[in-house]
Amino acid sequence: MDHPANPDFLADITGALHWWREAGVDCDFLDEPSEWLAVPDDEAGGERRGAPERRPPRTPVEAAAEAPPRLDPAALPPDLAAFAPWWLSEPLLDGGATAGRIAPQGDASAKLMVVVEEPEPEDRETLLTGPQGKLLDAVLSAFGTRREDVYLASVLPRHTPAPDWTAMQQLGLGQVLAHHIALAAPERLLIFGGSILPLIGHKSPQRPAVLRNFQQEEQAIPMLAAWGLPALMRQPRAKPVLWRAWLEWTAA
Repeated sequence: MDHPANPDFLADITGALHWWREAGVDCDFLDEPSEWLAVPDDEAGGERRGAPERRPPRTPVEAAAEAPPRLDPAALPPDLAAFAPWWLSEPLLDGGATAGRIAPQGDASAKLMVVVEEPEPEDRETLLTGPQGKLLDAVLSAFGTRREDVYLASVLPRHTPAPDWTAMQQLGLGQVLAHHIALAAPERLLIFGGSILPLIGHKSPQRPAVLRNFQQEEQAIPMLAAWGLPALMRQPRAKPVLWRAWLEWTAA
C-alpha cells in the first residue's frame, strides 16, 4: 500500500471524492443511529446526562385552565332589550376593551334582519356611517325597503382590522350571533360577509350571493348570504348577482 504522502495516492482519494459528489452523495452515513440530542458529559461529575426530560401530558384540569376564554351561553341576555347593554359592556367580547363598540339598531318587530361583519372605521355611535353604509342604503332602496325598516347588527362589536375569525369562533361568537338572531326573530335574514357563515354552521359563499336557511332550533329562517360590503364595492359585477338572488329569494 502506498504511503498517504504519495501524490498518486492523494490523487486517487481526491478523484474518488469527486466521483461520489458527482453521484449526489455529499454526506457520511452510518448504519448505527446516533443520539443527536444527547447532552454532553457533566463537567463536574463526569456522568453522562440523557436528553431533556419530556413534559408529562396535561391533566384535564390543566388543559381547561390553559384554554382560551369562552363566552358562557347561559350568561347571554334573555331578551332583545337587554342585548344592546350587554353587547356594549361584556368584557369577553373584545378582550376586555369596550371603547369603540357600536350597538345594533332597529325595531324589534322588523321582518328583515341585516348582519354585517363589523362596524366601519368611521362609526362612533351608529353602525355603517361611511362608504359601506351608503352602499347598504342603496342596496336596501333597490330592494324596496329602508334602513329604518330593518334590524341591523354586526358580528364584531367594533371595527377590528384583520380579525382572527378562528379565534372568534373559539370565543363563542357564533353562539352569540345565533342567540341574537333568535331574540330578533326576523322573518328573513340578510348577511353580508363570507366570514359570518362559518360561525353559524355554513361554508363561506364562493359566489357573490347564495340562498340558505338558518336553522334556529326547529324553525328555518330563509337566509340570503352575500359577499361583504367592501367586496361588493370592489366588484361591481357582483351586484347584479345579488339582485337576481334577492328576486329569487323574495319570490318564494
